[in-house]
Amino acid sequence: MVPGKQGIDRDTSRRSRIPLRDRLDQLADARQSRRQHGSAGQGPGSVTYLPARSPGARLFIGDAHACQGDGEVCGVAVECATATTIRVDLIKGWTIDRPRLETESLLMAISSARPLEDATRITYRELIRWMVADYGFEKWDAYMLLSQCGIARLGNFVDPKYSVGAAVKKAILA
Repeated sequence: MVPGKQGIDRDTSRRSRIPLRDRLDQLADARQSRRQHGSAGQGPGSVTYLPARSPGARLFIGDAHACQGDGEVCGVAVECATATTIRVDLIKGWTIDRPRLETESLLMAISSARPLEDATRITYRELIRWMVADYGFEKWDAYMLLSQCGIARLGNFVDPKYSVGAAVKKAILA
């Protein structure tokens, strides 16, 4: 054992075991060059909804990670090669302002902005809109529910803009 910072002991003979949580970290309309740095929920089986405002929009995907902690605080994740199968559908007549992510258990809105407070507010605003439009909530009811049960995930803390995912468990919405 050796003394760690602030007098905390740590065992230097232990090896870390990192759980694999593979994901694609960037999904965007390639023509708009708005790379949306991912949030912690993206991965196998998830559905990502992107605003497509450009005629002939092209999809950009990339930056595969085997694992990444919230925030990617030093700009490094466990990078990996991937063979990825995706399905792309255009939902005509449906307009969203920000990327959205849906997993088996969560709804998550994703946004990037600076400062961090703005990114968080923008992201929660989009999640509230989603709950109102698709789940029948009144705006202020959704706002209060997220104040009690919301999940905020820091997706990226190292680029010029911070990425935040605001989520709610689907079981709460039933």
